[in-house]
Amino acid sequence: MMHPETARLAGALADATERALREAEIRLPPDVLAALRKAAEAERNEVARQELANILENIALAEERQVPICQDTGVPVVYLTLPPDIPLSPDLYQGVREGVRRATATVPLRPNVVDPLSRENTNDNTGAGMPAIHVAPGDRFTVTVLPKGAGSENVSRIGMLLPSQVAEIKRFVAETVLLAGGRPCPPVILGVGIGGTFDLAAALAKEALLLPIDVMDDYEQELCDAVNALGIGPMGLGGDTTALAVKVKRADCHTASLPVAVNVQCWACRRATVEVER
Repeated sequence: MMHPETARLAGALADATERALREAEIRLPPDVLAALRKAAEAERNEVARQELANILENIALAEERQVPICQDTGVPVVYLTLPPDIPLSPDLYQGVREGVRRATATVPLRPNVVDPLSRENTNDNTGAGMPAIHVAPGDRFTVTVLPKGAGSENVSRIGMLLPSQVAEIKRFVAETVLLAGGRPCPPVILGVGIGGTFDLAAALAKEALLLPIDVMDDYEQELCDAVNALGIGPMGLGGDTTALAVKVKRADCHTASLPVAVNVQCWACRRATVEVER
């Protein structure tokens, strides 16, 4: 049986998780919406302009009707920040899972989570290892959700480059998008993880998708320009805007290694953060 205080926190976390998923699924963050509008204004290709107009109309209709932006409501990727006075316990994980179950019914979310071999659907977007929950210390008790659709996730890549291939990172990033073509529903946002280990690079790439995209440093802009030079364009039909932004997170690595991961995200970069009421 849960301690009453633990049960209260788990319940509050379930409520916050449900609210965050509702917000993320129905309404894009302001920085992503602004990037799409900027791309639509700057686009020179007529077909691409129409595709971007369709995307913006889709976003407006989702908010007007309070329904998910995309039929693929993704799998739940969740980031928790815990202040020092809140211990990490299994009850908090159960709180997140309960919030996902509720959101599946109330938003509603498409039941996307299946057993990897039997393909049997769990019907509530939870299961073994799902939702994917990441925990970090913080000043506030918050839950951040990043619903991740399969079209973009399926074309993500990781490469163990040689230390002498630092200059090849740009090529690896652009090649990832070239191989993906129109499958991830461009214009995309790319999270790039550089360094660490095989698994850490992948984690960094996904975390990079949580960063605001209204500002890119010089290196991120260089990578973004290389992707846009491909000319794949919105929905793969050609145009100036293949990527809205590239965000990079780095970690130090072994002297003999250069892990690079590219986590591809479609234009619907859904993310939301809610502070848990304590």
